[in-house]
Formats: sequence, C-alpha cells, structure tokens
Amino acid sequence: MKIAILSRSSSLYSTSRLREAAAKRGHEVRVVDYLRCYMDITARKPKILIRGEEIKPDAVIPRIGATYTFYGAAVVRQFEMAEIFTLNSSDGISRSRDKLRSMQLLSRAGVGLPTTSFAHATQDITGLLEVVGGAPVVVKLLEGTQGLGVVLAETRKAAESVIGAFRQLDANILVQQFIKEAAGADIRALVVGGKVVAAMKRQGAPGDFRSNLHRGGSAEPMKLSAKERATAVRAAKTMGLNVAGVDMLPSEEGPLVLEVNSSPGLEGIEGVTGLDIADTIIEYIEDNAGA
Repeated sequence: MKIAILSRSSSLYSTSRLREAAAKRGHEVRVVDYLRCYMDITARKPKILIRGEEIKPDAVIPRIGATYTFYGAAVVRQFEMAEIFTLNSSDGISRSRDKLRSMQLLSRAGVGLPTTSFAHATQDITGLLEVVGGAPVVVKLLEGTQGLGVVLAETRKAAESVIGAFRQLDANILVQQFIKEAAGADIRALVVGGKVVAAMKRQGAPGDFRSNLHRGGSAEPMKLSAKERATAVRAAKTMGLNVAGVDMLPSEEGPLVLEVNSSPGLEGIEGVTGLDIADTIIEYIEDNAGA
C-alpha cells in the first residue's frame, strides 16, 4: 500500500514513528509537506500536486499543525474528493480545531464539559462570570494551544483584570469553571477506530494548574474507568475522528472533556505507556483503507 503522511517535517517524532511503523509492515511511505502541495480543483479528476508531480497514494495520514488548519484541511479535502482514504476527515480536523464549535457539538451530544461561557471582548464581565458560577475561573484565548493563552483567575478581581486585559486584545475568550478536585491533573486518552488504545494521567508542574507535558508536567500510565472510556470514544465520534487525543478532567460529576485533538502527539503517550501506538494506527489503515 502507498501511504502519504501530511506533515511539515519528517523529523517530527510522531511523523517519524508513523513512517517507521508503516515501512516495517511493508508499505511504501512518503512524507509530504502539505504547505507545498497545490491542487487542481476544477478537473473532473481532482489532483494534488507537489513540484509538478501528482500524488496518488492509497491512504493519507494527516498531521496538520494548528497554525495551518485552513490550508491543511483543504489539502485533505482534495484527497477525499479524489476518493482516497484519509485517516481523519477534513471536516473532523476543522471541527476539532475550532474550540467553540467543538464544545457546542460535544454539549449537544451529551458529553460532559466544564461549565463554559464564551464572549468576544465583552464588557459584561459580571454576567460572563455568573454563567460559570464565579471565581475561581479559567480564562482561555480561543486560539491558544499547548497551554498557551490559558490563565487561572483565583478571585473575582483577578478574573475581571484578566478578562479586561484580553478585551484590550479584541480577542475571543472562553471562561470555564475551575475543577478544584482535579488538583492540576488531567487525562489523555488516545482513541483509534472507536476504541481507547492508550491512556495516561498528566500532572501539572508544581504551582502550575496546566498539565501539558510541553509546560513541564509529568505523566504516568492510567487504566480508565468504563465511563471515562465511553466519554473519550463519544467525544472522538462526535468530532468525526478515527484517531483522536481526548483530554479530560476528573471531577465529582464524572469525566469532563477539555479538548479533542485531531493530530495527537505520540511521543509522550508512547513513552509513558510503552505501547506501539503508531503500529496500531497503521493496522487500522490496513483494515479500513479499502472499504
């Protein structure tokens, strides 16, 4: 089988592992920088080209960076138009990257979420805080990633100050209920083909409520409860993703989903669990690319 991995660099850990796993299973693998692709969108047979060469794989693995979601999703969509199997759909990628849209869809599907309010540089700070039950609250920039643009406001005055500062940036913001009982920890569940194949508990660095490994957090393997597994699978399905990293907070009300990632990193979770997740993903492609 010919497999194309859409990625900015072949040296990235996840890209390298997927390439290695596919080659080990006997497939012909090529890493394609999707930003260098261009498309013939009006032809009867849609084409994707790079340096004058048409790319015609049997399956595509999108590893689309958050900065280039719009163009990356367009490239994935062109492969779909050519009736080529894509591991994650262009719609699924776009839905998961839009934090507001993803939370609206998850809420409609009955997936547990922290109480959340949304505003565009609002002046009605009092009303915004009342929606989530008052301080402490977590204030997030809608466009933030990997823990950037996320602030914990422990008092009402601090919340007003942070929201006021974001208002000066003319930014879209989410204000969320702070889940105290999570104690700076969250859960990352990796879903492949409607099944949780790995999970880890991430703990924030001392003094930091954010648990991102990029921010200095630590992690350990974790066995999920039936409810946590069901929540992760439903969240991935709601986004329309075959492969997804689902981030959840443990709470007294059960697992609460924070985010669904369409290009989850493999380095942290493979290192923590010792599982060959890249191989599991390639096996899923083998079972489904011809369908």
